[in-house]
Amino acid sequence: MHLSAVSYLNTRPLVWGLMHGPQQGQAQLDFDLPAVCAQRLADSSVDAGLVPVVEAARQHLAQIGSFGIACRGPVRSILLLSKVPLKEVRTLALDSSSRTSVVLAQIILRQGYNLQPETLVMPPDLTAMLGKADAALIIGDPALRIDPDGLGLHALDLGEEWFKLTQLPMVFAIWAGAQANPPLAALLEASYEYGRHRLNEIVMAEAPERNIWPGLAYEYLHSLIHYELTDEHKRGMKLYIEEAIKLEGKQPA
Repeated sequence: MHLSAVSYLNTRPLVWGLMHGPQQGQAQLDFDLPAVCAQRLADSSVDAGLVPVVEAARQHLAQIGSFGIACRGPVRSILLLSKVPLKEVRTLALDSSSRTSVVLAQIILRQGYNLQPETLVMPPDLTAMLGKADAALIIGDPALRIDPDGLGLHALDLGEEWFKLTQLPMVFAIWAGAQANPPLAALLEASYEYGRHRLNEIVMAEAPERNIWPGLAYEYLHSLIHYELTDEHKRGMKLYIEEAIKLEGKQPA
């Protein structure tokens, strides 16, 4: 099997077995940005991938196994940072690495703050983004390298905002493919079982290389990110997809 996984720190517990454990060599594993994972599934260059939830819905992909990237409250790696008070935001620079986070930002601003800012897409460079727009969406490892409390900016954690709005978890990405694949689901479960018992090892190996403070990396992987998707997570995912469809005014195609 040829798999595409997200390159961010938060995926490492899911794939640690495939990288370093007994599952190593049982699948070809590539690392990409979330949006690229989705595109590679769309063009059939991989068999399965860890894809943004909104793209899984749009492509009518089948979920593989019961694992993904989720949170129930603050997530720390999906930040909306503004140089003006939130009610004054008129322009928003988007890190387009993950379609799920882009749509989530628009849902939160529209429903939680009655805002519909103009958007522009930029690389995840906060200084450059805020040079062009009132606010910026930063996700993944670049967000973990930022200290939102020390920047003098207005900050929203979109995982926390989603929970305030819905009282449900937010699911960002799931393992998915063109069809269900029980053997692959079992392999992915085994890889995660290997990784979840080795969070210290993952942090020590990955955090310095990514320039992320190890204490934050451990809290992030151990407490903030959820990997095992329960019925509550699935309810949150269903609601998010419904809201994304409303936002776009059409069924994902």
